[in-house]
Amino acid sequence: AASYVFYLFAGYKYIAFILFTTASTYLIALWIEKISSSAKAVIKNNKNEWSREQKKKYKDKIKVRKRLVMTLALVLNFGILAFLKYYNFFAGSLNDVLGSFSIDFSAPTLNLFLPLGISFYTFQSMGYIVDVYREKTAPERNPFKFALFVSFFPQIIQGPISIYDQLAHQLYEPHKFDFTRFKHGAELILWGLIKKMVFADRAVIAINAVTSNYGNYGGTTLTFTVLLYAFQLYADFSGGIDISRGVAQIFGIDMMENFRRPYFSKDINEYWRRWHISLGNWFKNYLFYPLAMSSLFINVSKKIKSTKLGATVAGAHIAKVLPTSIASFIVFFMVGVWHGANWKYIGFGVWNGGIIMLSVLMKPVFEWIHKKLRINAKSFPYTVFQIFRTFIVILVGYVFDVAPSFEEAMHTFALFFTDQNLSIGLSQISSLGLGNKEYLLILAGIVLIFIVSLIQERNDKTTIRELLDKKPFALRWFAVFAGVVTVVVFGVYGSGFNAADFVYMQF
Repeated sequence: AASYVFYLFAGYKYIAFILFTTASTYLIALWIEKISSSAKAVIKNNKNEWSREQKKKYKDKIKVRKRLVMTLALVLNFGILAFLKYYNFFAGSLNDVLGSFSIDFSAPTLNLFLPLGISFYTFQSMGYIVDVYREKTAPERNPFKFALFVSFFPQIIQGPISIYDQLAHQLYEPHKFDFTRFKHGAELILWGLIKKMVFADRAVIAINAVTSNYGNYGGTTLTFTVLLYAFQLYADFSGGIDISRGVAQIFGIDMMENFRRPYFSKDINEYWRRWHISLGNWFKNYLFYPLAMSSLFINVSKKIKSTKLGATVAGAHIAKVLPTSIASFIVFFMVGVWHGANWKYIGFGVWNGGIIMLSVLMKPVFEWIHKKLRINAKSFPYTVFQIFRTFIVILVGYVFDVAPSFEEAMHTFALFFTDQNLSIGLSQISSLGLGNKEYLLILAGIVLIFIVSLIQERNDKTTIRELLDKKPFALRWFAVFAGVVTVVVFGVYGSGFNAADFVYMQF
């Protein structure tokens, strides 16, 4: 009930969509289980009469029936998401294509709205349906309990996208008040508020000033904006997740970690294992593995092995990794599509998917280069180089996020190399709505988050809050008091600002 009241604050018109997803997923999961139970009863009754071939044929028939029912749930719910999020994009693209051929037809554009958190609760619900289909999860028979799993308010705005078996039992079992959990949850909320209100909401002022008049800025200013965006996006998104996880922890519920120091990654694959972990896990479990392990992809691998190319060392490597590399490319193409209905997001997905695909296919070449150049891949200088190199690759992807369109993103890449002017850039940066004190505060935020991340990286099994518990009483309270004062004094709030706006809240 509290979660639905919370959701209604976003707008009463949104409630019909989450109710439909909840009801359809709940009923279809029970339908899938009924098919399975009936099939098991039939097999048991005919155990002594059917041959092995008859049993296999019947099981295959039931599997197809279950898959059709599961597909119904996927089509209904992803169909709603796709229509609301992408209809106008496809209509506009179709009109552009038809116009180029002078065809007198125009698909209408609609005044659509996007319900709060629709991607997150849709992905979470569809993951549950697939797990029921795979018989990894028993369907929930209590509709109110299932409604709580879909609508649990701390995660509804921007995740994390939870797995039923990890979250549901925590929602349904009793929780007694625990002071340590309350304290740790409140500290995590405070840290999230610092990242969000003090740093991210301040940095976004300059970013919005650039994106609202994108064509007026040169390469130096755009380079600075992309760097600032890398900080702002992480502070906003991870800060919001910290608040969500902190609220849940106060209630005795542990939601999965969604960020693990992503900017310390040594390659792009590692980055995506550390960034938006719940989304990556969803795509890995429900798209990557089904693709990579499908008969089509396996047959492609076998055909390559049977050719002359497959007899070579390079060919054997390609045959081995091609299915997974193509599956990775498709996954990141879909990640790009998930980010928004715009060609620039498709560019974002193609860039990340292409880099990952290339890195997998070219791995033997990179290893040969390391060997020839006698590079110690475990040395500290090379680790720093890897982190810096990966960060540059990440920044290229962020250009697609920052630029208003795909064309502007391409133009930005050109400006990086042809229009670098420090004096003009500094003049433009100083006129983005932030003064020197604000920029110093943002710099302090970068240093603070870096230090905290470094401590977390070195103490991966222990949280900062647990480390703080071991410090003297006075130091613990000073840290908390300093955090509260920081939010009150330096937080961006009041008239003209809405700290409840998060980067991913309308996804």
